[in-house]
Order: sequence, then C-alpha cells, then structure tokens
Amino acid sequence: MTGEGTAADPDSPVGEATTETYTASVIGGTGFTGGELLRILAGHPSFEVVQATSRSADNMTVGRSHPNLRGLDLRFSSPEELEPVDVLFSATPHGVSMERIDEYVETADTVVDLSADFRLPEAALYDEWYDGHSAPEYLERAEYALPEINRENLPGADLIAGGGCNATATILGLKPLVDAGVLGPETGEVVVDVKVGSSEGGAGGGAASSHPERSGVVRPYAPTGHRHEAEIEAYLGLSVSFTVHAVDMVRGASATCHVFPEEPVSKGDLWGAYRGAYADEPFMRIVSGSGGVYRYPEPKSVAGTNHGEVGFELDPGNRRVVVFSAIDNMTKGSAGQAVHAANVALGLPETAGLEFDGLHPVGSP
Repeated sequence: MTGEGTAADPDSPVGEATTETYTASVIGGTGFTGGELLRILAGHPSFEVVQATSRSADNMTVGRSHPNLRGLDLRFSSPEELEPVDVLFSATPHGVSMERIDEYVETADTVVDLSADFRLPEAALYDEWYDGHSAPEYLERAEYALPEINRENLPGADLIAGGGCNATATILGLKPLVDAGVLGPETGEVVVDVKVGSSEGGAGGGAASSHPERSGVVRPYAPTGHRHEAEIEAYLGLSVSFTVHAVDMVRGASATCHVFPEEPVSKGDLWGAYRGAYADEPFMRIVSGSGGVYRYPEPKSVAGTNHGEVGFELDPGNRRVVVFSAIDNMTKGSAGQAVHAANVALGLPETAGLEFDGLHPVGSP
C-alpha cells in the first residue's frame, strides 16, 4: 500500500474520501470479466493496476483484447510470473483459483476470486454441486462478496469470493422478504425464472453463445439443478425451484421470482420490507410499478453499472407475490461486486470507482 489517508467511517455504507493507493493485479485479464475489472480499476481513485495476466495474449497490449481500454498503458504478462501486490483479482474459470490459492495468498494481502471456487461455505456442497474441492481448508476463511448480505464480515477480509450472477440477482430480489419474515425454510414456496445474456458464457462461450445461434432465442439451458441454487440456499436459507434461460441480449440478468407465502401479505408490507432492506444501500433501487416505459426492473436500465434494481407486484388475491430483479451480470453480478467488496474490506468508500451511470438509449445491454 502506498500513500497516506484516513480510513472510511465504518458506520457509513458510503464512507469518506481517502488518499491511500493499493496496487492491484487481474489474473485472467483477456476474458469479459477480466476486461470489466480492468475498466473499473483503471478509473478507481485508490487502485493502481500493475499487472494483468494472460497466457494467450502474453506481452500484447490490453487494448488489443479490450478496445475500450486502448488508452490503458498496460501489457499482459504470463500468469506464471505474478508480481507482489496489495490486491489480486482472479477472473479465471472454475477450478483454477483453488489450485493456485497458496500462491495467490503469498502474492497479495487480499485475494478476490470471481470464480465459483470459494463462494460456497462447505466442502460437502462442492461434492454435491461441483466436482469436489482441492483446497477446502480455505472455505471457512473466504467471505462472500455481496455487501448487501455480508457487509459486516467483509472489513479486513483477506479472501473474498464473488457471487454468481444468477444467484446475485435472485438473492437481491428475495432478501427483503427473508429479512421481513415473509420467507424462510418453512414459510412458502418460491419459483425463480432467470433470463441471462450471452456474456455470462465468457469470451470462450462456444457455439451456444455465438451471435447467429443466440439471436432471437429464449432458450432454457438449466431447467433444473443449476449450481447457483446452492448459493441461494446457503445465504438465504431458502429452497427454490430454479430455471435459467439464455436470451438475446449481451449483458444482463433478470430474475422473476414467484413467491407463495403461507400467510397473506399486503402491498404496504412489501414496501416496508424493500425500503427497510435497501433504503440506505448505495447501489440498490426499488422500481415497482412506476410510470413510463420502464415500470419494473430491466437489465437494460442498469447495463454497464453496479446498480441493482428490484420491484414487486402483488396478485389481487394476496396469494402470490411476483418479485423482479435486474443486474448487469458482468458488473453487479461479477466485477463491480468484486470491487465493491474490496472497497469494504480495505476500508475505502464503498462507491469508490463505481459511481458511473449507464447509457440511455442503448441497444442490446
């Protein structure tokens, strides 16, 4: 860490200005999420990016892979030649970080992993939902990155695990109902339908993510058994019926949750729950039945931002609550969430480097 400054006020979710500077690296910098991390960190007042790694683009400029970053004076280097830094962000496929975690924690004071490698709290869950875990001793040490549900445990964390984008959208939509006691392990059925953009598949997403194949589709690709169900259950204590569709957009994740509480709720109850959960959250917006074209949360409204939108509607018979949530899967669902969590861990203002708004109108998000 270089420079001097005053740490953020721990009682404020936004914090105070600071002049501290932290060196940072991005492992897996040629992917979509790696590029999003580099974009955010390049504009962050407290981070200096000193290394971005890539095997395939070793010694090539960052702008060659990410044309929006042509102004960034940085070349990719080999991931086998890691430089010591204050904060290491790993944007590699599942399985890489758990194999290299010993090296990562020796290289950096704080490690932020954006893969699925440390986001579940128990090794047994990896046996059930993945292919096991090769470094289970780190799972108890890792803190889930989403500040809206884990802010109190992030300050000082040295291993942070980014959430899955589909799980993030769902958790943000349902969390207020859990907090208010409307939902719980024994208090109602939940059916979740998520629509996601092609960037979720990554830069190497294959034929299913190619433009000709993706164009015009609403394609179920995980009707049952999606791995993000494990996160939702672990962090909300809910069992959900969960389905994911691939749709014709680039950026975005939209969750529609059908909630059937055992006890009737009113519109006032719902407003109280959502305002109580998110009134002081710097990146959450409640959009529920307002006027105009964008009456409910939509990925297009938050594309390129770290904002999440949530909304709801109540069936006239008070039997079903329909909850809507929308995020940009690469920002709030991944890179932005990681930087937000790192801000909290380091005592920086929570919104540092993340205060940019989106664009309107835009084409496919």
